[in-house]
Amino acid sequence: QQLFCSPLVPSSVPWSVLKQGQPSVKGQRRMAGSPNQETLVEFVVSLEPFRSAQLEEIENLLANHDQELTGDFSKPHLLPTVEGKDPSLKYISPGTVAALLTGNFSSFIESSIVVDCRYPYEYEGGHIKGAVNLPLQRDVEEFLLEQPILPLDANKRVIIIFHCEFSVERGPKMCRFLRERDRSCHEYPQLHYPELYVLKGGYREFFFQFPSHCEPRDYRPMKHPA
Repeated sequence: QQLFCSPLVPSSVPWSVLKQGQPSVKGQRRMAGSPNQETLVEFVVSLEPFRSAQLEEIENLLANHDQELTGDFSKPHLLPTVEGKDPSLKYISPGTVAALLTGNFSSFIESSIVVDCRYPYEYEGGHIKGAVNLPLQRDVEEFLLEQPILPLDANKRVIIIFHCEFSVERGPKMCRFLRERDRSCHEYPQLHYPELYVLKGGYREFFFQFPSHCEPRDYRPMKHPA
C-alpha cells in the first residue's frame, strides 16, 4: 500500500533532470490552456515507459511476496508446499502430513488440526488419526471460529489442513470458506488462522501411502455401494 501511494518521482527532482535520457515524443498534441497544463501533459507522456516498468516490477514483487507469506503476511509458510489445482491455495504432500503426525515440526507448531471434509460414513470407514470430521460450513464455523484456537506461545503456530477424498472439491472449497469467514471477522490482514493447507491427493492418496496413520486402517469411497 505504501509503495502504491508513494509518488513515482520525488517532487524535488528538477524537470531538466527528468527530461534527460527520455525519448522525445514527436507529433505530440498540445492541450489548450496554460503553459503549466502543457508541461504536465509532456511530463506524463515522456515518463510513461519508466512508469510502466516500475509498476510492473512492484506488482511482481508483491505477487511473489504474498506467495511466500502466511495469510496475515507475518511470516513465511512453515511446511513445504507442492503444486496443486488451485494456485490460490497451499498444498502439502501426504509425506509432509505424515511427518507432522510423527512430531517432526513440534518445535514450531503448537497445534495442528486436520479437517476431514468428507461425509460421516466416509470418515467412519477410515480417516487420518486425530482428524476432525467437519463436512458442513456451519461445522467449520462452530469448531474453528466460535472459540478460535490460538497459540499460547507467540513463537509457535496453529495450522489447519483440509482434505476430502481427493482434495479436488470439498476440501479446497472448505479451506477457502474458512479464510473468507476469518477475513470478515478482522481488519485486514489480521486472521485467527493465517496458515491453511490442503492435503494434495486427499485421503485416498494418504491412505495408500501411510495406512498405519489411519484409523480404522481402511478407505471407504464416497461412491461406496453400501
